[in-house]
Amino acid sequence: MAVTAKMVKELREMTGAGMMDCKKALTATDGDMDKAVEFLREKGLATAQKKAGRIAAEGIVMLKVAQDGKKAVAVEVNAETDFVAKNEKFQTYVSQVAEQALNTEAADVDAFLEEAWTFGESATVKEELAHQIATIGENMNIRRFAQVKEDNGFVASYTHMGGKIGVLVDVETDVVNDAVKEMAKNVAMQIAALKPQYTNRSEVSEDYIAHEKEILMAQIMNDPKESQKPEKVIQGMINGRINKELKEICLLDQVYVKAEDGKQTVEKYVAEVAKANSAKITVKGFVRYETGEGLEKKEENFAEEVAKQMGM
Repeated sequence: MAVTAKMVKELREMTGAGMMDCKKALTATDGDMDKAVEFLREKGLATAQKKAGRIAAEGIVMLKVAQDGKKAVAVEVNAETDFVAKNEKFQTYVSQVAEQALNTEAADVDAFLEEAWTFGESATVKEELAHQIATIGENMNIRRFAQVKEDNGFVASYTHMGGKIGVLVDVETDVVNDAVKEMAKNVAMQIAALKPQYTNRSEVSEDYIAHEKEILMAQIMNDPKESQKPEKVIQGMINGRINKELKEICLLDQVYVKAEDGKQTVEKYVAEVAKANSAKITVKGFVRYETGEGLEKKEENFAEEVAKQMGM
């Protein structure tokens, strides 16, 4: 059967695959559209394997919040380039991943990948990922996800720079109104901007404190002037520096970025809003994802890449 341009166009619209791939698929399957789709899917799985070694450090963090506000999820899906990360097809796919992750019972990404895919024809989440890799043409990776649930309050969310950073905040409260919601969003923005590692000091392990004290002691002992000070003074210096560090890494101890006096902590800000609204409010925890955090990014010369593609 002769393969027409109309058939190629139709198959391309159905699968999102490249024009030449669609033509090859139709030729190989004698123009059978269903078989051509399967041909491309099979080829897509093989193509995904070839691309799996390429670094995917760009992408997007997508947040989904349940209608009642009591459950939310943050998902990071990576691609190789920022161009693809901004692509509508990629963002639609990530939105579907987040929607499924909102309701998953999987404990980790490996288990999540083996789940049945809720959208479309792929059997599993892993197969759909492979299909998207073949369709979009870049290596992609569902890197991580985290659910936050709060039955006695709500989960606040904040997305920065179109998905570069995503934050969820677990807020336990007996009053949910506009003022409390605004407070929660402000706290989420604080987390996005100042990147705390812990919610409060109780989460900081004794091992971490001990390790930091060892480093500070070594610094003092290597300083001829500081090392000559009395032991009591040295311990006071170490405790002071530890306290300063904890104020930077613990959310509730941080100075609230919108504080008019430049001194009010996040904890005092939350307490102020609670008092004004006759509420009991506790910020129990948070999730902060930043796209590509900790991943090595691929450095490429664009001109060289174009020349390579053109066979120059």
